Amino acid sequence: MFKDIAFVVYAVTDIKKARAFYEGVLGLVPNTDFPAQEHSMWIEYNIGSSTLSIGCSPDWKPSSDGAVAGLEAVDFDVVIKKLKAAGVPFKLEPQDFPTCKMAVVFDPDKNCVLIHHKK
Repeated sequence: MFKDIAFVVYAVTDIKKARAFYEGVLGLVPNTDFPAQEHSMWIEYNIGSSTLSIGCSPDWKPSSDGAVAGLEAVDFDVVIKKLKAAGVPFKLEPQDFPTCKMAVVFDPDKNCVLIHHKK
């Protein structure tokens, strides 16, 4: 019935602050399929074959209790070091499991973002 996940989207309250986090801290680049404008209220980032989006609307509120996007890190330790240096708050400090490493951080609206690395 389904062949892929089209996208994961987070509600944000301040698009500029959210872009500073997703682009400045996480290093994501807005995709060209949905070009970001200076006053865009919706931004899409391609990650592998998937898309992570952020959107801002007064009728749509962020929540740390909502869905969580898991971002597969190329170098988990480098990403964690960058997040800590940027003062990003952690919900779950880095964990080392037999099959993976993971941590959960908060974006500026307290949405949870899972940082993951398969071993």
